[in-house]
Amino acid sequence: MKNSIQSILTNEANAILNIPISENYEKAVDLIVEMVHNRKGKLITSGMGKAGQVASNIATTFSSTGTPAYFLHPSEAQHGDLGLLQENDVMLVISNSGKTREIVELLTLSRELYPQIKFIVISGDPESILARKGDVFLHTGSPDEVCPLGFTPTTSITVMAVIGDILVVNTMRKINFSRTDYAKRHHGGYLGIKSREDE
Repeated sequence: MKNSIQSILTNEANAILNIPISENYEKAVDLIVEMVHNRKGKLITSGMGKAGQVASNIATTFSSTGTPAYFLHPSEAQHGDLGLLQENDVMLVISNSGKTREIVELLTLSRELYPQIKFIVISGDPESILARKGDVFLHTGSPDEVCPLGFTPTTSITVMAVIGDILVVNTMRKINFSRTDYAKRHHGGYLGIKSREDE
């Protein structure tokens, strides 16, 4: 068991360290700042299955750090929830394969509603349909899953979450998000109390 745990930790740590760093991160952050903070739109995140859970977490983290964001379930979008979308929004979609049917359809439907809408795509396949159709592509590095079957989203999900953190932290820096700003959005719980200490 100890050897297994150490192997998992090593593999996942290496996957994080091997995330390809490119100028696309700056492009993604600039796009989010432009659309959300300058044009007063919002960030819409989406993903299917476990990638969707990561996308949901990214949205809540962005919202708590000064960038209004919402998670849009790709299937529910086809049943009216696409109405959440407005013309100045920007979308961040996650698909390890880059060809998840529901996400591809979401991109198509969104651009039918607002042809100019921009997409940031997080995926493990730079040649995928989503990577080609997105405006900014962020590569996960295509890590092997630590799942013994090689199927279950494990390492890929970890890497996606870290990419989300990279975007959140650098957006916070770009908009000069302060401790005071944080406190205004956290009125309850330990973090709310901590953020208001020494005010």
